[in-house]
Amino acid sequence: MPDTFTIDILRRLAVPLLALLLGGCSTLDYYAHLGQGQWQLLQAREPVERLLQDPQTTPELARRLALSQQARDFASASLRLPDNRSYRLYADLKRPFVVWNVFATPEFSLDPELHCFPIAGCVAYRGYYQQGRARGAAALLRQQGLDTYIGGVEAYSTLGWFDDPLLNSMLRWDDERLVAVIFHELAHQQFYLPGDTAFNESFATFVEREGLRQWHASRGETPPASDDHQRQQFVELVLASRERLRLLYARDLPAAAMRSAKQAEFARLRHDYHRLRQREWGGQGRYDAWIDAPLNNAKLLPFGLYDQWVPAFAALFAREGRDWPAFYAAVAALGQLPAEQRHAQLTTLQGDD
Repeated sequence: MPDTFTIDILRRLAVPLLALLLGGCSTLDYYAHLGQGQWQLLQAREPVERLLQDPQTTPELARRLALSQQARDFASASLRLPDNRSYRLYADLKRPFVVWNVFATPEFSLDPELHCFPIAGCVAYRGYYQQGRARGAAALLRQQGLDTYIGGVEAYSTLGWFDDPLLNSMLRWDDERLVAVIFHELAHQQFYLPGDTAFNESFATFVEREGLRQWHASRGETPPASDDHQRQQFVELVLASRERLRLLYARDLPAAAMRSAKQAEFARLRHDYHRLRQREWGGQGRYDAWIDAPLNNAKLLPFGLYDQWVPAFAALFAREGRDWPAFYAAVAALGQLPAEQRHAQLTTLQGDD
């Protein structure tokens, strides 16, 4: 089972399933599977209000659901996020994840196998409602010589096409993370740019973080201690390893030598992690499960995407007077620009932060 850090990244990268259903060239069986999975999810929904009034609802579930509705109210009233029935419903899917995403790369490349769809654009993974199907798909890809990785996801957005429910998988997190997920997924409904994962996830992550700050301020609460420094150190460690692998794969080496050097790099990553864990984290490693499990190119794919442009969006929010509607309009205007021009403006904003 993936560790909590990996799940946190993966849930930010969960592909909207409706976009997959409208995709072009894949097997009929795959789309039938997606259609059935989405239909089962929709059928499992029930109004949160009804559950809160039901004496059979456990006290802890009632508490979490009540908190979710407070966050949902705040999201629309204060953050000006879409006001609809999303997260006013609850679905217990009787499993720990709603979908499992399969990532794949060539053996000596960090370029993902892309899957392109009309609404979502091109994404670096394929989602499956059944873990067995995800494992089967990954096995077929490995037979083709690809590196693969499977990650469970506890939430995804249909971008407003359906009323997305709260899921039992979302309640595995603490209160802070539950509120964050609601803000993040509603941000995807507010704006989504097909084919630019870094833009979409950085935008939603900024809304999530600023939203949490305002949420705690509105309740007179002191935000819980953040683990951002340790998290950032870990991400930087992985990104440094990925960059060394990129340089390695650019070399003209025989396959056997390339394979040996690749494994040496993963051994170095583990060594650097354990040294960092001991020297700076007091021997407490939140990411031990991730680092000690098998490593390959595909497992490194999600890193560096979800917060790449967060400082740029923070600068844009400040530029727009911290006014949410003005900020969303500015984000939409950025999204209309050609990719090269959009990235240039984001880079400028990043420098202004």
